[in-house]
Amino acid sequence: MSITPPTPTAALRDAGRVINAHTSMDAPTLRVGDLDSMSSYYSRAFAMEPLEEVARGREVRRVLGRAGTPMVRLVASPDLPVPDPRHAGLFHTAFLFPDAPSLAATVHRAALDPRSRFVGSSDHGVSEAFYFTDPEGNGVELYTDRERAQWPRRGGRIEMTTGWLDPNAYLREHLTQDALDSVGSPGARVGHLHLQVGDLAPAEAFYVDILGFEVTQRDYPGALFVSAGGYHHHLAMNTWNSRGAGPRAASLGLGDVAITVPGREDLDALGIRLRAAHLPFEDHGTSIVVLDPWHTRVTLSLPGRGVEEVLAR
Repeated sequence: MSITPPTPTAALRDAGRVINAHTSMDAPTLRVGDLDSMSSYYSRAFAMEPLEEVARGREVRRVLGRAGTPMVRLVASPDLPVPDPRHAGLFHTAFLFPDAPSLAATVHRAALDPRSRFVGSSDHGVSEAFYFTDPEGNGVELYTDRERAQWPRRGGRIEMTTGWLDPNAYLREHLTQDALDSVGSPGARVGHLHLQVGDLAPAEAFYVDILGFEVTQRDYPGALFVSAGGYHHHLAMNTWNSRGAGPRAASLGLGDVAITVPGREDLDALGIRLRAAHLPFEDHGTSIVVLDPWHTRVTLSLPGRGVEEVLAR
């Protein structure tokens, strides 16, 4: 199915086209079939704790995180079907850790949970990463960044690579008893989100030309990486499994991409760009909600929103 990219206009380009450098990612929403099982998994495998919960009829929403920082929002949706892996949606949620010992402690914990499916590890030059699949098929990346000065570059752009990272050697080198004893301590957060899309051209038109992210890498086959403020990537889009996918039907899996921008002026500039592109959106004062070309819900919010506001999304 073909999706036509929005056409940039002069008004769109002039309305603060580049997103604020201090933009960051927030807790994404996952629609899950078994809320208690998934909550238990994220708690035991990734040392998250339930922070808040609200029930609205049959729908129960629960936020989990570490040290008060929301990291994932689970919404009980038992009547929804399992998503087709060829459809647009979530490739993985990536949780960023402050250092190698804290990453190693969480990788060790996740590996010990029999419900985890370990799917690999990689040295990306900019980061070291470990990949799992949760019990309902959602991808999870656990990673830590190298210092920015160490990031490889080519032609003035960040170069992300995929090299071998021995998981057992990594744990032997970095896993400490102190890290195991303090797993769940502050510092971990959502680092980036990786999406499955049907076509990279409309993905770039939406996430770059309209939302205002900047391309950091486009020469990796079938993928596009974008960021704010020179980070290696806050969002990635790929067509590896989903090439040609059309708009999403309601299903389990990704329910909301959550992005935090510093100020109301950033939302105002975004509103101008969305109107110029003739894209409908909702402005709730402290957030703007818009659908991407595959009908994935994207929420851009102001900082300082408490758990209650995260639950209300």
